[in-house]
Amino acid sequence: MEFILRSGDIETGKGGMRDTDAMLEGSKMHRKIQKRMGMEYKAEVPLSIEVPMEEYGQELTLIIEGRADGIIDNRHGNIVAQNHLRTRYIKKGEKKYVHNGASFLEKVDENEEMVQMEEPAYIIDEIKCMYRDLHGMKEPVSIHCHQAMCYGYIYAKENKLNEIAVRITYCNLETEDIGYFYELFTFHQLEIWFQNLAEAYGKWVGWQQKWIQERNQSIKEIEFPFPYRDGQKELVTGVYRSILRGRKLYIEAPTGVGKTISTIFPTVKAMGEGVIEKLFYLTAKTITRTVAEDTFLLLNQQGLKIKVVTVTAKDKSCIFEKADCNPAFCERAKGHYDRVNDAVFDILTSEDKFTRDSIDDYAKKHQVCPFEMCLDLAVWVDGVICDYNYVFDPNVYLKRFFANEKKNEYVFLIDEAHNLVDRAREMYSAVLVKEDFLSVQKLVRGYSKKLEGRLQACNRDLLKLKRECQEFMVVDHIADFYLHLLNLVGEYELFLQEFSNFEGREEVLGLYLQLRHFMNIYENLDDKYTIYTDYNEKGQFQIKLQCMDPSGNLGRCIERGKSAVFFSATLLPITYYKEQLAGKEEDYAIYAPSPFDTKNRLLMAAYDVSTKYTRRNRKEFQKILEYIGAFTEGKKGNYMVFFPSYQMMHQIYQLVLEEEGQEIFKGKQILVQENQMSEEEKEIFLQEFSIEKANSTKIGFCVLGGIFSEGIDLKGEQLIGAVIVGTGLPMVCNQQELFRAYYQEKNGKGFDYAYLYQGMNKVLQSAGRVIRTQEDRGAVLLLDERFLTEQYLDLFPREWYPYEVVNLLQMKKCLKEFYSV
Repeated sequence: MEFILRSGDIETGKGGMRDTDAMLEGSKMHRKIQKRMGMEYKAEVPLSIEVPMEEYGQELTLIIEGRADGIIDNRHGNIVAQNHLRTRYIKKGEKKYVHNGASFLEKVDENEEMVQMEEPAYIIDEIKCMYRDLHGMKEPVSIHCHQAMCYGYIYAKENKLNEIAVRITYCNLETEDIGYFYELFTFHQLEIWFQNLAEAYGKWVGWQQKWIQERNQSIKEIEFPFPYRDGQKELVTGVYRSILRGRKLYIEAPTGVGKTISTIFPTVKAMGEGVIEKLFYLTAKTITRTVAEDTFLLLNQQGLKIKVVTVTAKDKSCIFEKADCNPAFCERAKGHYDRVNDAVFDILTSEDKFTRDSIDDYAKKHQVCPFEMCLDLAVWVDGVICDYNYVFDPNVYLKRFFANEKKNEYVFLIDEAHNLVDRAREMYSAVLVKEDFLSVQKLVRGYSKKLEGRLQACNRDLLKLKRECQEFMVVDHIADFYLHLLNLVGEYELFLQEFSNFEGREEVLGLYLQLRHFMNIYENLDDKYTIYTDYNEKGQFQIKLQCMDPSGNLGRCIERGKSAVFFSATLLPITYYKEQLAGKEEDYAIYAPSPFDTKNRLLMAAYDVSTKYTRRNRKEFQKILEYIGAFTEGKKGNYMVFFPSYQMMHQIYQLVLEEEGQEIFKGKQILVQENQMSEEEKEIFLQEFSIEKANSTKIGFCVLGGIFSEGIDLKGEQLIGAVIVGTGLPMVCNQQELFRAYYQEKNGKGFDYAYLYQGMNKVLQSAGRVIRTQEDRGAVLLLDERFLTEQYLDLFPREWYPYEVVNLLQMKKCLKEFYSV
């Protein structure tokens, strides 16, 4: 019903928590209403029908099932009407019926009087609960009526009835007022309507079944496109077995192993065997999405037939500079759902590859929103490449796939999985800022005194918490504040329904969305959360529901699929990532050996330099500068130096500009990463390193954990060396200290979980920029004495052995020997 018969506009800010609440409360009210009915009322009646058809040369049987809320046996005319609001469903020129609480009345035309008619023998009852005022309803929601008509057709066919009535029962959950809409149909009317409906859906299923046969045949014929590297065949086999057994798999695979093809290929093979229906390739960055697209393209060239779509963010997809899904502003939003099915079927049956440009072209042709069209297209394709958010984020996830807790035959391939820990912690956290309440309160003044009062009550709660918090405070409970938020959201939604266009609406809507997220997170609070108050970087007071351990939330999302494969070049220690990323004892872990010859890389760690906060002074910075200068002197080429912060990077760069520094870096070009670089600025920066054979030396000053420390692929001579300045530990702050205390109490590893593992991951990622292929040669220098302590050495990956412990003179000697080979 919802797919074939959908219609109307795209509108943001409609519906919300009250709709969700209505569904939850509605099930209780359903039972209450059903119990009021007499002996003639049968509740929760299962109905099903099989519809044979032929589409695209495929012999199909659609099995359509549902459960009618109620079927009324009214053969004796004993129907009881309660709390009737005399609402009517009438269209000019059509025969409609309304029950007035005593008898059925018939009206053929708008201008005719109502006349009494004989009551129908059977009535299908469809109950819908809502918070909406029923007195304003002039007709039922069309999808509700169509659902009841479907049940009516099945029941009438089963029982050989000439006619049957449908009743839509609406109940207001707050007042418990009940209103009814009735309509009488002949069996012939329903039969024609239902056949058209089944045919409309049948063409989609027919095409899909035909495509699956073509796809699966092509999958059987493809082979792995490369000679297997050491350990790669075991990796491919491990992925396939994990999918087959419905387990999670955690893969630590260094650069060069071929993680993308080694995960996609066995997943596609499992799809061809009918083990899974769909794969999701999840990434944190645009560059890794491109690698996945290229891998599917490579398999296409081997003869694979597969339909894959990449979901591009709404802001980047929108035809306007700023996305505004408002039918008054965007012509495509107006009536989008009347046209989108035709657009999707058109591109689905006309194209094998779905690029951003092709989606834009078909969206323009059918005048629909390209972003929403892309999401609908994703339902029918074999693979979806998208950001983590679309599976895991409670605000963004694809409800088309994951709206209920049903387990599906999906596989999640999670690239650069080390990024998911921090991303998930933020996804499942929520924050409210006190100043936002005051700002919105001013914007709604003059529109709604009730909403203004609700905002003021919440602001008073936050003011009380603010007075108790000097800098940072853990809060035990916020039950009273939550009750005030409940009242606020209820009033907020009524306000947004009444006022659709006013100055400052975007800011008002923004707070509403934050409130919804905050309350959704609050409903799921457990011992993996901490509530605290503090002040943000603008000095504004805020309250935060902080997710300390995302494993539970991630686990619930992953359970919606059959299997999940987490892979990264830096997933050490594997036990930590397995724990944080919802691993269970029975799940698997694989360490894939590096295919690169260790003779092609030189790893050195300096024992006489430190970046500890207590040692950050001019003398130490000067020593770091000398190391960088000598390291980049060994051979002309492109280098990157990764610093622990922008502050230290700029402090050392200032020394470069002084006379002594200019002498050290004479003849060398230094490029400095800026904060908040645009995509264009990032590309310009990387283009400076694109020359394969360098005649001079270029040095990029970058930040550990920044945009150039992972996800970039500078092969061959494009990057021949990297200096890692410091251990990459996160900055000490209230939130990190909260993590440290939480895990210290939980497992005695507070520092490791809050600082060490995150820092070392940044180091490993940055060092991994140097050697990208089996032909690459390059050097890596670790500048901090802490790297030579046991806790850091334990985190060195296997491919980092052997390594050299050096001072400045020894480093020069090692470089000379390395480059002389």
